[in-house]
Amino acid sequence: MALNASASISPSSSSYPQLGSDDANCGLNLRYELHRCRNWKCCASLGVVAQRALTPVDDEKPTVPLVDSSLDSDASHHNHSQAFHKDVNLLPKPLTAIDVSSYPRDGSKVRVAYQGLPGAYSEDAALKAYPKCETVPCDEFEAAFKAVELWLVDKAVLPIENSVGGSIHRNYDLLLRHRLHIVGEVQLQVNHCLLGLPGVRKEELKAVVSHPQALAQCENILNDLGVVKIGSPDTAAAAKTVALECVRDTGAIASFRAAKIYGLDVLAERIQDDDVNITRFLILARDPIIPGTDRPYKTSIVFSLEEGPGVLFKALAVFSMRNINLSKIESRPLKQRPLRVVDDSNEGSAKYFDYLFYIDFEASMADPRSQYALGHLQEFARFLRVLGCYPMDTVV
Repeated sequence: MALNASASISPSSSSYPQLGSDDANCGLNLRYELHRCRNWKCCASLGVVAQRALTPVDDEKPTVPLVDSSLDSDASHHNHSQAFHKDVNLLPKPLTAIDVSSYPRDGSKVRVAYQGLPGAYSEDAALKAYPKCETVPCDEFEAAFKAVELWLVDKAVLPIENSVGGSIHRNYDLLLRHRLHIVGEVQLQVNHCLLGLPGVRKEELKAVVSHPQALAQCENILNDLGVVKIGSPDTAAAAKTVALECVRDTGAIASFRAAKIYGLDVLAERIQDDDVNITRFLILARDPIIPGTDRPYKTSIVFSLEEGPGVLFKALAVFSMRNINLSKIESRPLKQRPLRVVDDSNEGSAKYFDYLFYIDFEASMADPRSQYALGHLQEFARFLRVLGCYPMDTVV
């Protein structure tokens, strides 16, 4: 009898499901064979065969035993089903479109990196983009890039240009060096404040500490005061230095929020020479966002061109032909081969730079015009990369 029972579940038996058959039928047939063999009083011999057939590898061991020999067939099937459904209910549920759309836009679940110390203008920009975010200071721009890449933070907010000081070239170069995506922009109105220790008047100051850009943007008032200008890595660091050293005749140029953080008095507000002083920041993330057409979008690209007369004109014309406005053009030397000799003669001295061109244009990648323009641009470009497509910040 034992030999017959073993033969009934052998791979050669027509009653046993073959490889490639339906998994559900396989489980039903196997359960039926086990039930039939128990009725034949041959569980001892069958148990050895079934154990070999049903023993999974370590990574695939189920949490619930497939066969419980201590219970009869019906009870085993009933308890197995209960445990199986209980485990499934404990699994995390997939997100729905409603869950994604309800994600808080105030940044309450977002960690945002910025360059500088608490109170820096970059932190103000991060809080403008995500009012309830957790800000993470970084000692330099590249550290903020790496913090996003290493999943230490969700996003980074970094300055890219100032209406008075111009472009921040270091961040243009880092955009190409790192594989992050631009997912937004922030325009921040700069309010340079003259800060000092409590009780100090601005006329008492003999020196002022701040970032070189801030010192240059407030040159008129500093010249009127006749103070010595001292450079600092950033404006917030200047405020912190004044607070820690407690030198009454030394002030700082920093933000209004920096004064609150470091316990300094605001001796004067809006001391910049140009009233319209706006810094534009980029929001960087590991993944791009899905572009839309529901509001104004901006797309940032970088490319290099083949050699030839009028090639740059042709490259820019692909946008003009489709009525796409260019809001920013920046060129940077291609550092892999910065100089090229015009002729093959060793006597030739005329040289010029190979350039990368960074362009921001006001159109979404979801707009067919953008797709046609970039397709046309590829005819002239040696290299082309889309840095990001993101909603424009229209509120300063």
